[in-house]
Amino acid sequence: MSMRNVLLLILLISQLDARSQSLLLKDVNVVPMSSETVLSHQDVRIEGDRIVDIASAGSDLEADIVIHASGQYLIPGLAEMHAHIPVAEDGNDTLVRETLFLYLANGITTIRGMLGNPYHLDLKKQVNAFEFPAPRVYTSSPSLNGNTITTKEEARQKVTQYKDDGYDFLKIHPGIKREVFDEMARTAKSVDIDFSGHVPADVGIDHAIASGYATIDHLDGYIEGLAPEAVREEGGFFGVLLADRANEERIKILVEATQMKNTAVVPTQTLMTRWLSPRAPELMVQEPEMDFISPALRYSWRQNKEQMLERLNYSQEVYDQFIELRHKFLRMFLEKGVPILLGSDAPQVFNVPGFSLHHEMQSMVEAGLSNYEVLKSGTVNVSRFFNATDRGTVEEGKIADLVLIADNPFTDINNVKKINAVIYRGKIIRRDFIESQLSIIAEKYNSDSK
Repeated sequence: MSMRNVLLLILLISQLDARSQSLLLKDVNVVPMSSETVLSHQDVRIEGDRIVDIASAGSDLEADIVIHASGQYLIPGLAEMHAHIPVAEDGNDTLVRETLFLYLANGITTIRGMLGNPYHLDLKKQVNAFEFPAPRVYTSSPSLNGNTITTKEEARQKVTQYKDDGYDFLKIHPGIKREVFDEMARTAKSVDIDFSGHVPADVGIDHAIASGYATIDHLDGYIEGLAPEAVREEGGFFGVLLADRANEERIKILVEATQMKNTAVVPTQTLMTRWLSPRAPELMVQEPEMDFISPALRYSWRQNKEQMLERLNYSQEVYDQFIELRHKFLRMFLEKGVPILLGSDAPQVFNVPGFSLHHEMQSMVEAGLSNYEVLKSGTVNVSRFFNATDRGTVEEGKIADLVLIADNPFTDINNVKKINAVIYRGKIIRRDFIESQLSIIAEKYNSDSK
């Protein structure tokens, strides 16, 4: 082991040893997210995994660790509601730990893994035991799709098995026939496990909404549902080629139906603004965050996007029309009270774990959501979705999932990227540790050129 890695290990151990120590943030500006306000000049004391005291600055609160945070802002930890987690290969979990750290380093204290594996059930136990720095993990089942459940009997068997195995919810992928889907949904309801994800073509968005998804992800099912049935298969990736054939009068109908079923949506807007955008992949591969993934993956992403753009060959005008159609859905979801949950889909083409969520927030602002509503989608809305009333806001008694940032997130959503510390379930990692770990990951992957 190199001296640098030895020093990192010592630093990591010192970070984790702080788990039993109380923490005091002095003179910090609190963004509680219980309302659209900033509580200026506050002292915030954390004991164990809880926020135990919030008082005006200059209080007599004491703690083992004191951080002077004048001018900084304290927000709730963020959630990535469409994450992907690698699987350890031959017992080597380095990539798993790197990926989880990338989420945490970007202020993400909760992730919802969207392609489960038996390994992830054990991983959750490791994360809960604080064996290494990582966000809280929810995990889906392995994929339910047109290949894995081809009969009603298979649907019943898989749903029951995944519930018994301990997965948090079921992941739906395309290809499932309607009668098989309906049996899946009936069985899921009977054994009390949610299902989320894509809308299979044979099911369609109207029937999918009526069936009671917990979340519908990506919004492609909604886009396809606006087009005449005869042309839906011509939509390309995520319906990008369907915008000019969309019946926009159906937007309100679909959104109101979604609200009536209390279904949430995870837009993964940045998947469209990065993978599907006409922006040149040879420029995107040079972005600084690409340092934290392997050269092989960078090459794969670049090749994937080049081939997709060449195959579909759509204009900037077509793309802009598609994005605006998605924006209309997002604004209508907000207006009608449909829960919007923050999720970017990472790692995915040009979506680096953690970093992509900041692109997602910017994309949602561009869609017309306020900074407050965007932050709600990754904090308050998520806690409500999980029925986790003890987190999602900065208030006394809540779990200490927090992010200390340099500037006000209500004035610029990009200020959320200016992270000075992340507190996850009461454990703090500071900027120096975050930068040290990120530099080691980048050094590992950048011996080769991009």
